[in-house]
Amino acid sequence: MPVDVATDLSIVGRLLLAALLGALIGLEREVHGHPAGMRTHLLVSVGSAAFTVLSIEAFHVPGADPGRIAAQIVSGIGFLGAGAILKEGANIRGLTTAASLWAVAAVGMAAGAAAWTVALTGTILVIVSLWPLAIVADRFVGRDRQRIRLRLTTADPHALGRIAATVSGQGGVIAHLATDHVPGGLLIDIEVRLSDPGAGVPLTTAIADMDGIELLESRADGD
Repeated sequence: MPVDVATDLSIVGRLLLAALLGALIGLEREVHGHPAGMRTHLLVSVGSAAFTVLSIEAFHVPGADPGRIAAQIVSGIGFLGAGAILKEGANIRGLTTAASLWAVAAVGMAAGAAAWTVALTGTILVIVSLWPLAIVADRFVGRDRQRIRLRLTTADPHALGRIAATVSGQGGVIAHLATDHVPGGLLIDIEVRLSDPGAGVPLTTAIADMDGIELLESRADGD
């Protein structure tokens, strides 16, 4: 099979662009502490680009449909996105990350098809929707700006009332509460939504200092 240097360089450029754009989108997720970060988005973008290049360049058989592989990417990426969605009680997390994986597959496909305008514009729009647009939504729509997840143990049967009073006193709202009986007491998983981002540390400290309560885990969370 003869080597076409110009075509090969074009393909390398498409894959490199897909890697760069996927990494840029994944960097936003990485910065905000989500499990599907820069490497995951880069791999999804490069894989989508590679499949698209193969569907265009490698299958020139009469009657072949180069769009079939691309169509499978669109449906297949849904399985990967579903793995990023977590349901915890009444709360669902990871929808935005799943959507960004789906979108980055489209960016990779555009780069693989040498549709530079689509790839670059799509990347800009995805990043804007994940970061600046989220800030605008927090400010003007009034969505809670921070969520704190706590895991506690206690032997005090009245601890839940004291915890609820502390949360309320710090301007928080209990969004999710789950309890489980363990040897020696009660295991409590609680999610608190705060309108003031600076209230997370004081709230955690106040609960940790309460008599008869042991703080096992504390983390700030987001979408």
